[in-house]
Amino acid sequence: MNPYTVNIEPTSNSAIVKFETNQFLTRHESFEFGNIEEAQKSPLAQQLFHLPFVKTVFIAQNFIAIEKYNIIEWADVQDEVADQLKEYLNSGATIIKAENTTEPSKKVPVTVYAETTPNPSVMRFVANKKLVIAPTEFKNIDATKNAPIARELFNFPFVKEVFIDENYISINKYDVAEWNDIAMELREFITKYIQAGKDIVLKESLKSVPDNSISTEQANVSVSKENLDPVSQQVIDILEEYIKPAVASDGGNIMFDSYNEETKTVKVILQGACSGCPSSTATLKNGIETMMRDMLAGKVDYVEAVNG
Repeated sequence: MNPYTVNIEPTSNSAIVKFETNQFLTRHESFEFGNIEEAQKSPLAQQLFHLPFVKTVFIAQNFIAIEKYNIIEWADVQDEVADQLKEYLNSGATIIKAENTTEPSKKVPVTVYAETTPNPSVMRFVANKKLVIAPTEFKNIDATKNAPIARELFNFPFVKEVFIDENYISINKYDVAEWNDIAMELREFITKYIQAGKDIVLKESLKSVPDNSISTEQANVSVSKENLDPVSQQVIDILEEYIKPAVASDGGNIMFDSYNEETKTVKVILQGACSGCPSSTATLKNGIETMMRDMLAGKVDYVEAVNG
């Protein structure tokens, strides 16, 4: 199992800081505890209440948010709290105690809407809840061992590829079917699947691992960025800040693959709706390549997709 990592994220409320994790802490519930007595079902929250400045603890899918009293500033303690959380989570200790009940589990209120993408073969199904932490692409059913929802989607004969990120699922279809005929069926299936509280991906598979046809080095970019050359690090920062949000809104993803200093060429991996999209080449050249040339003048001249 991958070790937990904890990232510190400020919020609009200066009294509250979010500690985001790279794995799910809870699947279908969120919890709020106002004191150590209320936190009896969460040993993790109880431990946090031993810190004198902790006022409220929130535990949700992949983060713990803590509201503090005014006796301290977050800048003075947040690193220590993050280390404490990481140590606790990696010890395998209980986060939320399982309830012993014979009552049927409640369905999770969920809505899913379908929207088109620039790629006519891909439609994006957006949920009102977080589905995964890391983007993952499935080219065929053999790659879905740890992704139950993708495995079931491949049972539809017209589903060609599946891409899951944050709160949406992008589906690439074969030409044998038209979206007008199948979009409603897929939307209803995805809605009922999530509503039933079934696993989207299994816990141990939350780390994004690309398809076998893609460089295995890419799977470790996020954790080995510090080992890359300065230009590659700058390229990744530009992709993350300026480009990924835009392509995600269209149901796709873009990932750094490599940088060649001699040819001044950046290679990227296109996923989801971006992969095979008729307009992706134009976007790559007219948008991303131009941006890279402007922001990394003299260092990058070309941007190419290794799978497009």
